[in-house]
Amino acid sequence: MSLKRTLLSVALGFGLVAAAHAETLKVAASPIPHAEILELVKPQLAKEGVDLEIKVFNDYIQPDRQTDQKQVDANYFQSKPYYETYQKSNKDSNQVPVVAVHVEPFGAYSQKIKSISELKDGATIAIPNDPTNSGRALLLIAKQGLITLKDPDNISATQRDIVDNPKHLKFKELEAATLPRVLNQVDLALINANYALQAKLVPTKDALFIESAESPYANYLYTRAEKANDPAIQKLAKALNTPEVKKFIQEKYQGGVVPAF
Repeated sequence: MSLKRTLLSVALGFGLVAAAHAETLKVAASPIPHAEILELVKPQLAKEGVDLEIKVFNDYIQPDRQTDQKQVDANYFQSKPYYETYQKSNKDSNQVPVVAVHVEPFGAYSQKIKSISELKDGATIAIPNDPTNSGRALLLIAKQGLITLKDPDNISATQRDIVDNPKHLKFKELEAATLPRVLNQVDLALINANYALQAKLVPTKDALFIESAESPYANYLYTRAEKANDPAIQKLAKALNTPEVKKFIQEKYQGGVVPAF
């Protein structure tokens, strides 16, 4: 056997050994930007012996459920306030945040008005129906002076906490993923940036008002407590906080998604 063929055989042998020892890491994620960011770091993780398997979901329920049920190892789609609300009704859940990756500024969009000053008396505003994001929407609306809340800092605020509504605004609570599709049916909709981006909306350009970059709703990589120190999880956490990821977020999303590190 020639030296060249021998070296090739050895190289292939090492490749097969590396592949055999690669650890599969299953992560649940929303399509944009979470899955896109995970796809970016996937090749680097492969070099480090981690086969990243990305499971994409269009809702905010299944990623946590599948993590709790051990169908996936981790999830990347949620903020701390969201998980804390989820955990209140899922007492057995024992997930922990591993690393913050980005903030998706929450914004208000409309196909009927160009500025908030045009919002008419009795207008209908669509907001997410999950407790964390509905409270987040109401706080943002209150900051515009459109309503007054009993406690302007209560992230769990509900419509029952509205103490003054001078424009007699009507609120319609809908599943977050459907909000971009009802823009032509309501006067205003409060939409999470990931769903806005999926609908080809540019938050920094199309939103009538938007959260600041100092939003407390950073999106984290979450995993079950017993896996927090798992080497594969730690490799993913490190990969998600690199200069390459920061540059990717800044260039691709143009302010619609902001690095949290």
